[in-house]
Amino acid sequence: MPPRLIILVLFFASGAAALVYQVLWVRELSLLFGSTAEAAAVTLAVFFTGIAGGGAWFGQRAASWRHPLAGFGWLEIGVAIAALSHFVLLDAYHALYPTLHAFGVDHPILETLAKILITATLLLPASLLMGGTLPAMAQYLVRDPERLGEVGSLLYFVNTAGAACGAFAAGFILPLLLGFGNAYLLAVGIDLLVGATAILLARRWPIAKAAAPPPRRSVQAEGLPPLLIAAAVISGFATLAAEVIWTRMFAQVLQNSAYTYALVLVTFLLALAAGSALANRLCRLQNLQPEWVLAGLAVSGGLVLAAAPGLFHLVTDGLGYVGRGRGWGGYLLAVATTAALTMFLPVMVLGTLLPWLLRTAQQSRLGAGEVIGRLIAWNTGASIFGALAAGFLLLPMLGSAQSMALLAASYFGLGGMILLARRQTALAAAAVAVVVAIPVFDFGDLQRVRLDAERGEQLLAFVEGRQANVAVVERDGHRLIRVDNYYVLGGTGALDSERNQSLVPLLTHPEPRSLFYLGMGTGITAGAGLLFPVDRVVVCELLPEVVTLAREHFGDWTLGLFEDDRVQIHAEDGRNCLRRSEERFDLIIADLFTPWKAGTGNLYTREHYATASRRLQPGGAYVQWVPMYQVTRREFGIITRTMMEVFPQVVLWRGDLIPERSIVALVGYNTPQPLDPDAAVAHGRRLAGNPDLPAELLSAVSLRFYGGNASAAGLFNDLPVNTDDRPLIEYEAPRSQRRVQAGQDSFLTGHHAALLYEDLLRAAPPARDPYLTKLEAAQLGYVQAGRSYYHYAVLSRLGRTELAEQFLQEFNELAPFEAQLPTPPPETLSGWEGG
Repeated sequence: MPPRLIILVLFFASGAAALVYQVLWVRELSLLFGSTAEAAAVTLAVFFTGIAGGGAWFGQRAASWRHPLAGFGWLEIGVAIAALSHFVLLDAYHALYPTLHAFGVDHPILETLAKILITATLLLPASLLMGGTLPAMAQYLVRDPERLGEVGSLLYFVNTAGAACGAFAAGFILPLLLGFGNAYLLAVGIDLLVGATAILLARRWPIAKAAAPPPRRSVQAEGLPPLLIAAAVISGFATLAAEVIWTRMFAQVLQNSAYTYALVLVTFLLALAAGSALANRLCRLQNLQPEWVLAGLAVSGGLVLAAAPGLFHLVTDGLGYVGRGRGWGGYLLAVATTAALTMFLPVMVLGTLLPWLLRTAQQSRLGAGEVIGRLIAWNTGASIFGALAAGFLLLPMLGSAQSMALLAASYFGLGGMILLARRQTALAAAAVAVVVAIPVFDFGDLQRVRLDAERGEQLLAFVEGRQANVAVVERDGHRLIRVDNYYVLGGTGALDSERNQSLVPLLTHPEPRSLFYLGMGTGITAGAGLLFPVDRVVVCELLPEVVTLAREHFGDWTLGLFEDDRVQIHAEDGRNCLRRSEERFDLIIADLFTPWKAGTGNLYTREHYATASRRLQPGGAYVQWVPMYQVTRREFGIITRTMMEVFPQVVLWRGDLIPERSIVALVGYNTPQPLDPDAAVAHGRRLAGNPDLPAELLSAVSLRFYGGNASAAGLFNDLPVNTDDRPLIEYEAPRSQRRVQAGQDSFLTGHHAALLYEDLLRAAPPARDPYLTKLEAAQLGYVQAGRSYYHYAVLSRLGRTELAEQFLQEFNELAPFEAQLPTPPPETLSGWEGG
């Protein structure tokens, strides 16, 4: 037999490759189906179904294999070959999915079935083979049935530790180093190497005959006892459900980037590995009664789950933002510490139970591979329902605290069943009493959303939905929508600015008839589109809870958005909604997206912009609003460069002229075309209901927002392109945000934005800007006036009064008197735009 260390290294690598696959599969299918809770649930359900089925099927047959180690090797090679089909099938499904969706567009059940079928063809072959690797390895290593618990728990530890390393690599290293495609090929290569090595080792060291299993004692020869099956089922259901709930709890206090999600997952897997190590240690103690230990683990699991919500609120100081003000390294350390303090011990306890079941079942006359295979099947099968139940039933119906209490009750119930089987009636009755008491425990003292009492915030509505927690908060007489505690989707306090996100681009289009809004938030922006004589407005908002709360609490500010027959609102992923649509639009307006939030980077990629390009009418434009207060110059440049890769002409329009928290629209055209200055005049007169408004006034009001021609300036030509395979924004923006928080970098606000505008106008002056060729000299002056006022606002804020006055004088000389702006300049997102 080869050195056991070599075998364990192979199994470690197998676990690492499996998690790389899983992380990449979830991402790729989210691009295909959309970044929705349903899409993620379908992916994980199919993946775990394969693991469960493979464990049961191969576990039953592993005992008959002449060389189980070689069988393990062939399974690994099979996984690699099946995984390679991903490239061919996924490209085909990306091409076919819009057509498949068209057949089931009015039938959600048919659409879900189509997603399951597509996911199954992609994932089931590989995941079925993955499910057989643990039974095969156990069949090879367990030569003495009395050591099933010890060896099996060691295998759990090694494989889960490998999975944690794979999750870390897939989350922190591989996307930027290799790109997702090459990272996937790396996992394939690891599996091929592991498989080939295992086959060679099996030939070098033929297997010795295993010892015969002892006579049957407490376990039926034909299968596992019901109590062990119940324990495996409850463990699988509750552990995966708890992971979903913990993930939601962490979403309330973290940056919610790809890195923080990966760090939480790594912590969870390391805790499971630690639980397997603890089980291995317990298996080495010969005098323990397996059923008593199992009962103790079940009760301990109930205790740690019951305490989890309170512990989380204690460690996070009532849902306080973790790592505030820290740089990148310090922030990751703060997140890891919080995850360890709140989750590691509970998950370690939960992770001890399943490996310990091997010790309880080692008196079985079944082979080692079959015992593990059956336990995997029951445990993993139940985990599917646990994850689905937590995301779609428990969280929306009960909330995180009450859901965790229900899971705790299931563990106490398991402990009660075990104690009852041991004829410990009094202890069993106590466990049952706890089962009854925990679900009705009042968690009212635990905050569901953090409110700023000093600013007088009041909670108007709160929904704990399938994908996120959404709240409507009132502050200073204004309402806002907040997602996952710290992400604001807009509010009435920025009413004019939000409406400008429609008004600015619509004023540049001669005759906008069809509009598509990617993202809705409060609905104020999309509602402003109805001020124009449009025929059709399509709005896609990812979170259905946001749509519901916006309809209920923002109707007075959305100009009839939710009642107008011209409007169609979809509660689904906007990128997916646009990709599978067959319509073409005059304007596609993409909302402000937080660039570092996981999944948001998909809305800044070349592939997405290419889809949008195909959905534009001739002369149409794609409008990408960018929060300048959330991007550095490099990230802004990457987004601009990526749009320029698709759209031959990309120009900038400001959404305001304020120095802080400013927004900018990148407007892309399929064919270069000059701005029609008469369009803004005609629209302005119609909006004001006054056909006699001076053209000079309306031109001055609109042209002062123009920021420059990115395509003609060429400032960003040397920057990389953001793609689905190398999502630079998604993985660079979180680091930048922490550097800014620590004072090591700056977002594009104030003088940083002013320098950008100066560079743009210097590289492509208005007089030579091909986009402005139809403008007269006075109108070109209005563009310069907007630049002058912005500099005045920035310098005033910096206290450079004398220089600021020079720019104000320049603005007054260039702009008509009626188009004057307030002095001093406003510092908020609203208050000046109506001038």
